[in-house]
Amino acid sequence: MPSSLSAARRAGTSVSVSPAARQRVADLIALTKPKVQVLLLLTTVTAMYAAGSPSPWLVLATVLGGSLASGGASAINHWYDRDIDTLMERTQDRPIPSGRMQPHVALWVGLWLTIASFFLLALAANITAALLALAGFVWYVGVYTMWLKRRSTNNIVIGGLAGSFPPMVGWAAVTGGFAVDSLYPFAIVFAWTAPHFWALSMLIKKDYAAASIPMLPVVRGDAYTYRAIVAWSVITVLVSVLPVVTGAFGTIYLVAALVLGAELLRQSVVLLRAGTRERALSLHLYALVYLAVLFAAMVLDAKI
Repeated sequence: MPSSLSAARRAGTSVSVSPAARQRVADLIALTKPKVQVLLLLTTVTAMYAAGSPSPWLVLATVLGGSLASGGASAINHWYDRDIDTLMERTQDRPIPSGRMQPHVALWVGLWLTIASFFLLALAANITAALLALAGFVWYVGVYTMWLKRRSTNNIVIGGLAGSFPPMVGWAAVTGGFAVDSLYPFAIVFAWTAPHFWALSMLIKKDYAAASIPMLPVVRGDAYTYRAIVAWSVITVLVSVLPVVTGAFGTIYLVAALVLGAELLRQSVVLLRAGTRERALSLHLYALVYLAVLFAAMVLDAKI
């Protein structure tokens, strides 16, 4: 007998996908936090072109491998944080706290994505790139999610190292191993994470307070957080200029770093003085632009 699918095709009718199936796919995608991945993958790709001239295949394989690693870490974060996700308004509709997904599904998705990432990067790039991606996974899951997030106001400062690994992965994929110059984008992302995320935490501090997560504005207050943002913005600018001092990048990158850094400092000081949600949102959004353009300037500087 012909299948119902074949019959539907011969009849010229379309085969519809049930709302439940669409929701299931959407929930699986949500586990990987695709919006968070965009900037991580951008730093990976730009680092690759700053390091050399990778083939399109290598770029594609590295991006896919990095996406799998990031998605795996995010899925396990969903699994581990399911108890506090039910307490925060912005996370209550995630797949697990909403009741649409069993916790063990997220755990297994995270583990298999991570395994796939390691083997893809090891085979398509090199073992160094695979190990660096795995290190980023371990840092995000083990150090940030399971250790620091619920215990210390330094959760973002130290835990932020997890987001610094993607450019090192891209650099290693191109050069064939670890390169000292890859430490510069690593350090920039590390320093940048604090002002970027603390600005965001000002907008959702009620959620963090409800879940008893010791984010800086919850524990130390707004004024202290504003001063910390200014301090780490200064550190970010200084770190961004360091590659020029050592000769890793040149004039084009220096100009971009100074112009972008001046605006980062300006917005941080304005937030310190104004102390409003609007200024916190402005700084958070600008920080995204800052990192994207700065990394693009690395590529431009390397190619011209």
